[in-house]
Amino acid sequence: MPTPTELNLHQQSRILEITFDDGSHFNLPCEYLRVYSPSAEVQGHGPGQRVLQLGKEDVGIDKIEPVGNYAICLHFDDEHNTGIYSWEHLYRLGVEQERLWKEYLDELEKAGQKRKVRAS
Repeated sequence: MPTPTELNLHQQSRILEITFDDGSHFNLPCEYLRVYSPSAEVQGHGPGQRVLQLGKEDVGIDKIEPVGNYAICLHFDDEHNTGIYSWEHLYRLGVEQERLWKEYLDELEKAGQKRKVRAS
């Protein structure tokens, strides 16, 4: 499993930029990271229990805390901080970003929710 060689949080654009030792490079929006948090609060306690996160368009990250040599804990400004983002989870979010983002948007639409467009 690839491990990160660089991690940069861009506060203004709300992007976590991550580079892995296999050369992969991903720009992961804070909203995307928040709605795909690995926490039980978001993922539930079993298959099919994931909870759709609403109103996370403007979420940011206040702090990034290392967890051993295998993960980070992201402290979001909506006070969510229970997800442990393993390198494997972050890598998967990067590789599958297009599909997962579309899945999230489809789930919002199916739930009758409109995603707010952030002002620049």
